[in-house]
Amino acid sequence: MDKAKAEAYWKANISLIRNLLIVWAVVSYGFGILLVQPLNNIKLGAVPLGFWFAQQGSIIIFVILIFIYVSQMNKIDQQFDVHE
Repeated sequence: MDKAKAEAYWKANISLIRNLLIVWAVVSYGFGILLVQPLNNIKLGAVPLGFWFAQQGSIIIFVILIFIYVSQMNKIDQQFDVHE
């Protein structure tokens, strides 16, 4: 792999990681801490939505983001011909 292609590959990789971490930070910090009071007015079953995000939501979103990362990295690997 030439240097320009390697730099483009890592730029795509870092960009993907940055975007996924931003989503996770917004969900865990924003919804779980900053917006907990307005979200508590919405119920998810018998549980306030703000409490749910603080206790379960950020973990579930993180696991979903792992699967998204794997899927997107497979596409990036195919695009740059570095797949297995």
